[in-house]
Amino acid sequence: MSKFKKKTSTSQNIPTASLPDIIFMLLFFFMVTTVLRETNLLVRQRIPEATQLQKLEKKSLISYIYIGKPMETDKYGTEPRIQVNDVLVQPRDLLLFVTQEKDKLPEVQRDQLTMSMKVDEEAKMGIVTDVQLELRNASQRKIMYATTQEVEQAF
Repeated sequence: MSKFKKKTSTSQNIPTASLPDIIFMLLFFFMVTTVLRETNLLVRQRIPEATQLQKLEKKSLISYIYIGKPMETDKYGTEPRIQVNDVLVQPRDLLLFVTQEKDKLPEVQRDQLTMSMKVDEEAKMGIVTDVQLELRNASQRKIMYATTQEVEQAF
């Protein structure tokens, strides 16, 4: 019997010509899908703590109202101010803000809009009451007060 020699000349190289294309596609995907911080805080925030919290499901139906002392006290003073999006407003301007936020949503979801109030611990109740009254005048009934989870300390 004769010996037959098998010819195995397969190459073990992996083609890497399309690798830069794949990397750039991944880079663009993450750049498009990443959500950056939506607003820059102009007021100080030290959120109060609570023990019983409820998490909301749809964060797209939430608009935020921040209340606290301004970061730039020389420009805006030391009294608590109201911030919506990236601007400081007066309580009378909240009616316009609520209608603009509702106009951004489809008509079916307009009644589901929730206003989240992030109020500093040291803010006086008078400004919070003014905001509540203006939201009531704007027919905004769903209001959420944002808090942080209270951490139980073991003694």
